[in-house]
Amino acid sequence: MDVGTIHSIWTVVLFVSFIGIVFWAYSKRRKASFEEAANLVFADEELDTATLKKTGASK
Repeated sequence: MDVGTIHSIWTVVLFVSFIGIVFWAYSKRRKASFEEAANLVFADEELDTATLKKTGASK
């Protein structure tokens, strides 16, 4: 096996891995968990707003 063949095989392996990750990321099974993770940033904001209303303080 020469270097060109090894590079070709490695390129195919990386391409197949990339396609696998893309299918995994865009699968319908993962959508709910990704949406939850995307909205996790706002969870603290809602808690902060509720705390401010409870204590009567203003920003």
